[in-house]
Amino acid sequence: MVEKVITLENVSLVDFLGPDNQNIRQLAAAFPGSKIISRGNEIKIQGQTAVIQRINDILSSLIEHYHEYGQVTDKTVSQYVGASDEEMQDARLASSPDVILFGAKGGVIKAKTANQQRLVDAVNKNDLVFALGPAGTGKTYISVALAVRALKNKEVKKIIISRPVVEAGESLGFLPGDMKEKVDPYLRPIYDALEDMLPPEKFKFYLENKTIEIAPLAYMRGRTLNHAFVLLDEAQNTTPSQLKMFLTRMGPNAKVMVNGDRSQVDLPTKIKSGLFQALDILQGVSGIGFVEMSAEDVVRHRLVKEIVLAYDKHDADQERAQRERPVRPARYYQPGQRPADQGDDLPASELPVNHEQS
Repeated sequence: MVEKVITLENVSLVDFLGPDNQNIRQLAAAFPGSKIISRGNEIKIQGQTAVIQRINDILSSLIEHYHEYGQVTDKTVSQYVGASDEEMQDARLASSPDVILFGAKGGVIKAKTANQQRLVDAVNKNDLVFALGPAGTGKTYISVALAVRALKNKEVKKIIISRPVVEAGESLGFLPGDMKEKVDPYLRPIYDALEDMLPPEKFKFYLENKTIEIAPLAYMRGRTLNHAFVLLDEAQNTTPSQLKMFLTRMGPNAKVMVNGDRSQVDLPTKIKSGLFQALDILQGVSGIGFVEMSAEDVVRHRLVKEIVLAYDKHDADQERAQRERPVRPARYYQPGQRPADQGDDLPASELPVNHEQS
């Protein structure tokens, strides 16, 4: 037999336990194979591990209910005792407005930094939100949590999550497997986030009936995305035409998020990022939110923050050196005169080079 003790803090015992501890007696009666003992501001639970966990969840929900409404009645206890795990989570979510979602294992998912909270607020207020920030700032994770919350609250009928598939040093054609197997590694971070937030059976069900779609950006062409929470991740790797295509898929009652990282563009050098162009074009458009995150919002290992800061400093130093580099005056030559004729005046590094022989 396992034992767990819960300490009640900032709680009126009469309002929480009920007259003559009737709320605790009612809870104990619902689990006859266990013991629940109330002494002062401590509640001791004895029983099997699974039962103790269930009772602990109910008591946690009752405590949150008390802090929200100021009392717990026998009807409140009956409501939580008879509720399913998912219904309990929904009730706890309703009484904890700062919580986005309770994960598949009961963990709390909420904003951890001020800018993450700004992202949550921006999504609540706008139908289209752009979120910019370096790796590790939680853009994708928070966005997926907001999408799952919208689905659970029946605010949308489906979730559509997409990424551009851009080859970063390797070719898809040489990777093993069919197209799905080639593309899935690019979408793995999204699968990981969803697996944290949904029980395995429900996640599988949602994928099979297409309540949740995870697909490359090219699959969005020609569609109207309606009654959906739509997330485009890694948008810095879209071309201008791709991002315009994606944004114009937005249908009625849709919520759209576009996430990107200025420092991780994998497009060929001569191709401009569609994300950066969109940020210039859409600034000031009513109904569109913009949230910029920084290294201060990194929530991964502490070294990730230091790495981001070091790279930012390096990039800033490079830009400053480029600006301060002196511009050598242009040389003008008479018709028929070659730069080589002035070779004695040129430093060795500026002598003409025959690239055909190099």
